[in-house]
Amino acid sequence: MLQTTRRLMLRLSFGACAVLAVPLAAHAQAQANGPDALVLRVSTEVIDTIKADPSIQGGDVKKIMALVDAKILPHVNFGRMTASAVGRYWRQATPEQQKRLQEEFKTLLVRTYSGALAQVRDQSVQLKPMRGKADDSEVVVRTEVRGRGDPIQLDYRLEKTPDSWKIYDVNVLGVWLVENYRNSFAQEISAGGIDGLIAKLAERNKSAGAAKS
Repeated sequence: MLQTTRRLMLRLSFGACAVLAVPLAAHAQAQANGPDALVLRVSTEVIDTIKADPSIQGGDVKKIMALVDAKILPHVNFGRMTASAVGRYWRQATPEQQKRLQEEFKTLLVRTYSGALAQVRDQSVQLKPMRGKADDSEVVVRTEVRGRGDPIQLDYRLEKTPDSWKIYDVNVLGVWLVENYRNSFAQEISAGGIDGLIAKLAERNKSAGAAKS
């Protein structure tokens, strides 16, 4: 499952008169803070940082993890992402199990995304028409990653929170990340229960960490 997601990620890594001045300024500010603007700004910042740092391109795990922590994680709702991936079993989990699931799933995604980031070279991101309006509570921001080879379709599901927009799912080449994991997690839970899934995720993360260290 981890290898499948990593391969997906590798193919893949922010007037005329005084009466109109305030409304136009407010509209411009809304656009600047909109979900599509957020995705473009964060994507561009991440790519520019990688391009300027040879050690990240060389696979420096600590620097890649630091980049993910600083630029990406603040804009992701891992609570919702984890609950959606676990599906109907989430309500059966105890608060402690939910905490462990979120921690292990977060680590898994960060390590997977880190592997994709190390592959960035000359890519750029372009926005495509967004599904939904900026005043909706949830939207799909569509992007296209261009570089060597064919363009990669990369879409994001975002929700509006009181403070900002948060990403809660990602689509790589037609595959939604949460749905992809939900199928795998359901099999693990059926075989070993929620604790079995937690143990499996912890084992994968430990193995991935040892391989990269």
